[in-house]
Amino acid sequence: QVQLVESGGGLVQPGGSLRLSCAASGFTLDYYAIGWFRQAPGKGREGISCISSRNTRTYYVDSVKGRFTISRDNAKNTVYLQMNSLKPEDTAVYYCAADKYGMGLDYDYKYWGQGTQVTVSS
Repeated sequence: QVQLVESGGGLVQPGGSLRLSCAASGFTLDYYAIGWFRQAPGKGREGISCISSRNTRTYYVDSVKGRFTISRDNAKNTVYLQMNSLKPEDTAVYYCAADKYGMGLDYDYKYWGQGTQVTVSS
């Protein structure tokens, strides 16, 4: 069964850091591009970062550039999103997604995880 599972979310104070993980089961991530998305309450889904299958290309939405870093460890079948200098406006449910044939911040990925909540609040 193909599955993506996000973890690492939680409550953090402004300025703090979290590292989200996206673990795959049922398939090997090596050949898949991965995207990270988020959805804040009352807002639409937003693509925030993505990474190519061969780790040669990464993209970020302007609002997270310089604060978030996407990376992958194919040996662990896991992709990470390191989030630093978190702001209250980063509060959202964060999702990872995978696709073998395309990538992008507004790409419709084939496989999706269930999401992990990130809350930035003092």
